This record gives sequence, structure tokens and C-alpha cells, in this order.
Amino acid sequence: MTVTEVLVKIDDFVWGIPLIVLILAVGILLTTRLKGLQITKLGKAFKYIFENDNSGEHGEVSSFGALCTALSATIGTGNIVGVATAICAGGPGALFWMWVAALLGTATKYAECLLAVKYRQVAEDGHVLGGPFYYIEKGMGDKWKWLAKLFAALGVGAGLLGIGTITQINGITDAAKNFFDPQSAHTITLFGRDYSWAVVIAGIVVTACVALVVIGGIKRISKVAEVVVPFMAVLYVVAAILILVCNLDKIPGAVVEIVQGAFGMRAAAGGALGAMLVAMQKGIARGIFSNEAGLGSAPIAAAAAKSDSAVKQGLISMTGTVIDTLIICTMTGLCIVITGAWNQTGLEGASVTNFAFQAGLPLPAGVSSFILMLCLVFFAFTTILGWDYYSEKCLEYLTNGNQKAVKVYRWIYILAVFIGPFLTVSAVWTIADIFNGLMAIPNLIALVVLSGVVALETKKYFKELKK
Repeated sequence: MTVTEVLVKIDDFVWGIPLIVLILAVGILLTTRLKGLQITKLGKAFKYIFENDNSGEHGEVSSFGALCTALSATIGTGNIVGVATAICAGGPGALFWMWVAALLGTATKYAECLLAVKYRQVAEDGHVLGGPFYYIEKGMGDKWKWLAKLFAALGVGAGLLGIGTITQINGITDAAKNFFDPQSAHTITLFGRDYSWAVVIAGIVVTACVALVVIGGIKRISKVAEVVVPFMAVLYVVAAILILVCNLDKIPGAVVEIVQGAFGMRAAAGGALGAMLVAMQKGIARGIFSNEAGLGSAPIAAAAAKSDSAVKQGLISMTGTVIDTLIICTMTGLCIVITGAWNQTGLEGASVTNFAFQAGLPLPAGVSSFILMLCLVFFAFTTILGWDYYSEKCLEYLTNGNQKAVKVYRWIYILAVFIGPFLTVSAVWTIADIFNGLMAIPNLIALVVLSGVVALETKKYFKELKK
């Protein structure tokens, strides 16, 4: 058995039914204890975003900046590639189960971000550190510190070895090559292999941009995220809406197909349950992977917010799941189902979404591909920035705030981005998946144990608000 095959088996085990059930169970528990807050208070949550309150005594960035930093990491290639993969493997019904995962995940995101602000550590210089490691240690007690350290170690691994660097830069350079030099007509020999000049140039440009932002720390990351995230999300959503408007008559049929597929109604006799289970597993797994609810990453960004209220920041942060999955992933999914891209033989991943854009947009194929390439590049670039911040904070916790270690790590992170395009990535996505799945387990344990604290804080906040 090869190393890749071993990793795939580990990945299948980690992201198997038990973890998916655990994540959903935590979502159901929190939804019940919070009385469906993610639905009843969603309007207030969006209102708080636009208020962009900076009145908090502690924190390093605005509440909006903290949300954009979290979104910079969650809105990524998963919204383009992940949705396509889920629908191709599980059918249109997978999109329905993505919605279910997002609905429950919104309560999870609220709870973990509330706890991050409540238990964050503020240094004398105003420097803030918070996330699952602190609400595990301070909320659950010192005897659970080993669990907090385990989460932090997995967070560093996830950032440096997979989802933060190599996978994202490969996504960017592949997109550049496929658009500018699809036939690899212009190559250069490096490290004994031929690489397209498009790969080399894109890799150098992105590494330089990452270095300029990352060296500036959270304030610079959030400033860039505040500009890039809304721009890239709007660009992508506008393109998707244009596809939907041009195919209005097909939307009702697509919705019926999604609902029927979710419950195996379109499967042959006797295969309905099997089809439903496949759609459920693929949709929920990709939905969770896309919005990261329950993984414990977003709370690290939420802890840096200049917010005077843990509940208020929890409400603002939970909108990230709505934006990521219920809006952006839904747009991608509908475009793929309406254009029949998921049913095209020989297409997978980004090629499926590319087919949907070319078939659905009233533009030349080259222009449609360019728009999608631009979105892919921005999505992956911001994910690199977001995961640098997450993994830095995890390292800071592990080293008891050693800033020298953090600065050295930044340069190692930049180096990983630089060499990423020249590495074979067959196993890297699998490694990233494994780290992400393992990160979720300590965080989910903490959310169950501290769910009473979340419910109490929430009740107290809204009681005071009424007064």
C-alpha cells in the first residue's frame, strides 16, 4: 500500500460518519439550547455587521475586520471546487444537505465565537490571543490543558502542511496556467522538471503579495481582508446571479431535482436509501469543510475583535456561515445543476464550475473562464492569509507568547507558499483534510461541555437588551 493510499484511508476514517454525526449533534444541541437563535436573531446579526462597532475596550481589529478575516479563510476553493465535487459524487441532493449542515453550523459558529471573546487573553500592550485553546483551558479547567495544546498543534499543522499554503498556491498557479498557457507551450526547467512560465510567474507574484501582508500581522491581514473579501464575494455572486437570471425558467426544475435527490426519490427502486445516504454524506462533509463551523478556526479571528460583548461578536461571526454556504455555495450549486455541468462526463472539480460559467453566462467562453479564474485566485489568496493568522495564533499559544518563534514561523510559512507550486500535491489535500477533521474533535468536546455557559451568556445579553 502506498503512502497516498494510507492517507486516504486515514482521511476516510477521520471524515467518516462518526465525525459528521458528532458535528451535526453539536449543532442540534446548540440550536435547541439557544432556541433557534440562528434564525430568530439573524436580522439583528446582519444589522450589527453594518454598525461595525469599535467601542470595545480590548481587541486589535473591528468586528467587521474579524468577520472578514474569518471569511478570508473559509471562502476558498471549497466554494468552487468543493461544491462541484459534492454534487458530482452525491448528485444535486448533496446541495440540500449542505444547507442543513449550514443551518445547524450557524449555531455552532455563534457559540464558538462567543466563547472565544469571553475567554480571550489580553496582554498589557493590548495584544489579544483567543480561540478554542483558551476556552478549553480557562472554561474547562487546567486539567484539560493537554486538549488545548493538542488543538493548537493540529492548527499549526493544518496551516503549514496543507490547507494554508501548498494546496492554495497550487490552486492559483494551476488556474493561471490553464488560462494563460493551457498547452504548456512556454516552459522553464527547474529542479529537473519542466514548468510553465505562467506557474513560475504566478507563484513569485503571489508569494511577494503574501509576504507583504503576512509580515504586517493581524491588522494588515484584516485591512486586506476587509477590501478583498467583499470584492471577491460580490464579483462571484454577481456572475452567478447573471447565470440564474439568464436561466430563470430552469430554477424551479433545479430546486425540485435538489429536493428529490436529497431523499433518493430519483433513484431506481430499492436504491433510494443508498442514494440518500451518499447525498447526505457528501453534502454535509463538503458543507462543513467549506464553512468550517465546529472546526475551531473562526473563533481565533473573532477573539481579536474590538467588541464589548461576546454575544454581539458571536452574532456577527455566525453570519459567516450564512454568507459562505447559504449564499456562495448555493449560487455555485444552482449554476452547476441548472446548466447540467454535474452530468458531463470527464469533468471534475473546478472544470465542472468552469463548464457551468461558460454554458450559463451570456459572454464569450474565454471571458467566463477569466472571471472564474479571477475568483479562484482571490479565494485561494485570502485563504493563505487567513490560515497564516490561525496557525500563528496556535503557535503563539504553544510557545507561551514567544514572538520570536512567531516571526520565524511567518518566514517558514512564506517559504512554503514559494515552493508550493513546485511540489507534487497528490497527498497534500488529504493531509489538509485530516488535520482539519482532527482539529474539530477537541473543539466539539469543549462546545458540548460549555454549551450551558453559551446559553447563560445569551439569555443574560438579551434580557439586558430588553431593559
